[in-house]
Amino acid sequence: MIQDIPGFSLLTDSQKAIVGNNCNVVTYRNGDIIFRQSTMTSHVMFVKSGLVKIFREGRNGKVMILDLTTPGNYLGLLSVFGGDLFQYSGSSVETSEIVFADIGVIRELIRYNGNFSLLLYKHMSNEGLIMLDKLSNQYHKQLPGRIADVLLFFSEINSGSSVFNIPLTRRELAEFAGTTKESFIRTLTEFRNDKIINLDGKKVEIVSMDIVKSLSRFG
Repeated sequence: MIQDIPGFSLLTDSQKAIVGNNCNVVTYRNGDIIFRQSTMTSHVMFVKSGLVKIFREGRNGKVMILDLTTPGNYLGLLSVFGGDLFQYSGSSVETSEIVFADIGVIRELIRYNGNFSLLLYKHMSNEGLIMLDKLSNQYHKQLPGRIADVLLFFSEINSGSSVFNIPLTRRELAEFAGTTKESFIRTLTEFRNDKIINLDGKKVEIVSMDIVKSLSRFG
């Protein structure tokens, strides 16, 4: 379990033992809340398997999906080390295994293990840059470019395949693209009618990867 944690190899044998005695793995089903916005931070979390939706809830119940976290990545580091409360929520998109490590133990490792600290800060910076890039794209890109980004994201996490299943609902896909469900479905239908993609329920085939990449690049 703990050997899957990023940076585990940088720890001393005694530090590995301490982490192993102060962490556990929890399995979440699709839709389960892992941590909720405005609640206290208490653990450092890591995705062992599955897929986790990171989202922020605004006024009138409006939701913005900030990121989808894949295996091999930490969860919520910006909130864990940036304050006492989570600034966003996390829920499982599919059955997911999450490793929880006591935050006090991780803070001690940061104090005494410089290499582990640098790696953790790198992961935290990357998390912030992903969210910044996401917000920038939603502000600057037109809707076809944002939907192209969504398609390329799922292609990437499926080893670059042009055929994949999307585990999100249409509403969640719209929240991920920063638009309404109706606008998302309309644009996705236009992609299909223009022979850019094929759709079969949750199964998507990118027929023209070049066009999708161009839409993403030029927005």
